[in-house]
Amino acid sequence: MKTPNIFMFAIVFAIATFSQAQEIKPKEVKKEMKRVAEWQIAHFRDTYSDRKDPHHIADWTNGALYVGMVKYAEIANSNKYWRWLKKIGKEQNWKLHSRRYHADDHIIGQMYIELYRKYGDEKMIAETRKSFDYIIAHPSKQPITLDNYKHLERWTWCDALFMSPPVWAKLSNVTGDEKYSAFMMKEYEATITHLFDEDEDLFYRDNSYIGKLDDGKKIFWSRGNGWVFGGLTLLMEEYEPGSKEYEYFKAIYLRMAEKLIKIQTPEGHWAMSLLGQDKYPTPETSGTAFFTFGLAWGINHGLLDAETYQPHVEKAWNALVSYITKDGMLGYVQPIGAAPGNAWPDKTEVYGTGAFLSAGSEVYKLYGGE
Repeated sequence: MKTPNIFMFAIVFAIATFSQAQEIKPKEVKKEMKRVAEWQIAHFRDTYSDRKDPHHIADWTNGALYVGMVKYAEIANSNKYWRWLKKIGKEQNWKLHSRRYHADDHIIGQMYIELYRKYGDEKMIAETRKSFDYIIAHPSKQPITLDNYKHLERWTWCDALFMSPPVWAKLSNVTGDEKYSAFMMKEYEATITHLFDEDEDLFYRDNSYIGKLDDGKKIFWSRGNGWVFGGLTLLMEEYEPGSKEYEYFKAIYLRMAEKLIKIQTPEGHWAMSLLGQDKYPTPETSGTAFFTFGLAWGINHGLLDAETYQPHVEKAWNALVSYITKDGMLGYVQPIGAAPGNAWPDKTEVYGTGAFLSAGSEVYKLYGGE
């Protein structure tokens, strides 16, 4: 009587194993990236996260989309995506968003600098440089603690490490002026000291989570750590290997990478609360995509051993692709938030698309794409 049950278990196990072990081909990676990019462009001005109005074009949500769209534009066989990004820059008059010190309002500067690198038009970065010159001359005196969202002028929440620091590093790189990098390093180190858990090699979202437990486990938000991990790759890209800055970011990156492969779920994604897989079994694609991006980048740049890390990238990428709808929408993107929560197969967000395109750009290269 027990044989059929064992037989059925074997079939299910074999199917699950096969789905996780599907061979990744660069042509297919690019195909999925195009589907998701095209869907997002067509639905760019939709509303997300149950909000009444579309995100402002310079909002952090769209800024994260632009980071991924730039990376897709670099490998797409069309200038269509560069033109789309350039149109947005012109519409925004090449200005950052409205809050001078707020990290979220800096992120669009990443796109401006990449467009400057492609087109060489100084006006694309003039406003960003002007804004950052002011900040350097008038640094915020707020503390490094968030304190119930009272203090937002410095990088008091871990998401900020994706939003603002890469802009400062890129600006130093394209202008040759080290003052932007120097300012960024000082502020980054303050955030690391405040939010990095030395025992778990992960980041608290902000100081309100330090010391808190959920079912006896520390709370490390997946997307929050994804912001940091993805941001580390963006930063390392701006520095020469062996430089003081590169080695600083590399040390944090390697600690996180080693931790991440230990806590990846059997299904391939990462739980919304990284140490709480049992309580948060629902897939979540924005954090997972950022981790996939970062891990694949590390293999491609010789920081991570392919034999150890590539199976984790493969499992994660196959999981991500399985959550794309037939229309090309990336599902299971957790709405705007600051902690583990819910995600649904039929809901997305622009930053999830950006994370997916960033991941795809590195997975494409990892599997032989030019």
